[in-house]
Formats: sequence, structure tokens, C-alpha cells
Amino acid sequence: MIKRLILGLFLCMEAVCSYGQDPQFSQFYANPIYLNPAFAGSVRCPRLALNYRNQWPGLNKTFITLSASYDQHVEALSGGLGLIIMNDKAGNGTLNTSTFSGIYSYNLNINRNFSIRAGLQATYFQEKLDWDKLTFGDMIDPRYGYVFPTQEVRPAEKRGFADFSAGIIGYSSKVYGGFAVHHITEPDQAFIVEGSSPLPRKYTVHVGALLPLRGASTYKGRMEGTFISPNFLYQQQQGFNQFNFGLYVIKSPIVGGIWYRGYTGKKFLSSDSFIALIGIQKDLFKFGYSYDVTVSKLNNNVTAGSHEISLGLQFECRPKKKRFKAISCPTF
Repeated sequence: MIKRLILGLFLCMEAVCSYGQDPQFSQFYANPIYLNPAFAGSVRCPRLALNYRNQWPGLNKTFITLSASYDQHVEALSGGLGLIIMNDKAGNGTLNTSTFSGIYSYNLNINRNFSIRAGLQATYFQEKLDWDKLTFGDMIDPRYGYVFPTQEVRPAEKRGFADFSAGIIGYSSKVYGGFAVHHITEPDQAFIVEGSSPLPRKYTVHVGALLPLRGASTYKGRMEGTFISPNFLYQQQQGFNQFNFGLYVIKSPIVGGIWYRGYTGKKFLSSDSFIALIGIQKDLFKFGYSYDVTVSKLNNNVTAGSHEISLGLQFECRPKKKRFKAISCPTF
């Protein structure tokens, strides 16, 4: 009981000192317009993506995230339109966050070999707090644990706010890179003290290449032969700095990948996880599964790692009327 009491106090202190961070996906290219709004319409034809992530299931459904997105290029607008709906449950549903986002991206062909896309995103957040799942220090009996009613003032348990993001991507037939800023205005997400909990601005940098091995080629957007695709992702939010680097190997219809995720603080570099991916992409359909092996101090035996599933549909559309270059990047 003493151990449980100490643990409970520790978790309460952590909850007071921590700041919210965005949900993340190991298969970040399987949810491209969540990664960077400039990806909206980047493959021209309509695209539907469904993503599921269960992070650290060994800790009682700590973080479960669902996402559905749709995007396509619209010639009349000289760019793409996108829509994202996402739900994130933290602490076994203690905090439930739903977001609804609309995106517009503008496409500019610089020359025959290089193009730029720039995107803007508007999001509405809806947060719900399950007060009955929270515990406080005045509820604790030294012998029997959490038995008393709390004297804490119950706040409004629902709130909503608007948010804005932007991004840009530059790409050729083999290399690509982008930069995105989410939560530009850092909206307040506090339930109790107004103005006390701004949603930290998030910065994302991603670069990569799609390199054919001997005899490989791309014909009408389809890859024939074997390709390798090295990629790097860096994200910074508040004082948290995270980076992913790894390699995809693509031999249609099979895609495999291995990744390393780490993070940096003010004075240290730490490992977070290794990520293994297997995927199948056939014609208009793709399916991917990845597993994160926790190598941080949390330990994989405690967290049970993280599971992620992605489903995608790439619809056919009418032949293009104008010259259009799709981004040749991985779909997982």
C-alpha cells in the first residue's frame, strides 16, 4: 500500500508539471497530410488513409489514436484539398481529444525537375475530461488508499478551440524535403485556469530520397524492381526534441522498413525505440503494420511496445490535363 501511495503521489506531481504533446505516428508517410499540410493533393488522384496506433498497451491503454484523412488535387484551384478527422484517448480515456481539420495546398512547378507545394490548415479541437477517473491527494487514506471524496472544484469538462498550421514541401523525382509548423497561435487548452496551458508550437523537418537499384524503374507512378528510401524526421515541441531515421526497402508489392527513434534534452541524448515495418501495396490498396520496441528506461516488458496499423486507398481519376508531378516518397 505504501508503494501504491508513493506511486500515486508521483503521478499526481507529473500531471501538474507536464505539458501536452501531439499524437505521433511511426508510419508518418501513411498519414501524410497530418505530417505536413502541404502533402494535400500531392498524388493528384483522391486518396483515403486510415490509421490506428496503440502506444504502450502494457500501461492500461495509455494512448490510443485513430485518424481518417482524405485528399485530392483540384485543377481549378491549382492545388489540393484535404480533410482529417482524428480522435486521441489518453490515460484510458481520461482525456479525450477530437480534431477536425480542413487543408488547402498550392502547387507550383518551378521547372521540369523541381516543384514546390505550400499548405495551410485550419483545425477545430474538442477536448473532453472524464473527471471521475482523476484522483487527488485529499482522496488518500494512509491505510486504505483512495477512499475519500475530493474537495477539488469540478471544472467544465468540455471545451473547444481553433488552431492553425502551415507547411511547405520541395521535391524532384528522387529527393524531397519539407518543413511544417503546427499550432501557430498556441491556443489555450486549459480546463481550470484560463491561459495557463498553451498548446506548444510544433516544428517538423522531414527529408528523404527514393533511389532505384540496378534495373529498377518507375512507370506511370508504379515502381518496378527494387528501391531503397532513406528518410529523416525531426520534430520539436516545447522542450522535447525527437528524431527518426531509417530505411525503407521496396520491392512491389512488399515494403519493409527499420527505424530508430531518439530524443534530446538540454544535456543528453536518449534512445526511445526501434521500429520495424512490413507493408503490402497492390494497385489501389495498401496495408501496413509496424511495431515499436521500447528501449528507453520505461522498458519494453513494461510498455509492451506500440502497435500501429495503416490502411490506404488510392483511387483512379481522369487523365491529367496539365503537367503534374506527384511526390515520389514512401507511402508508409
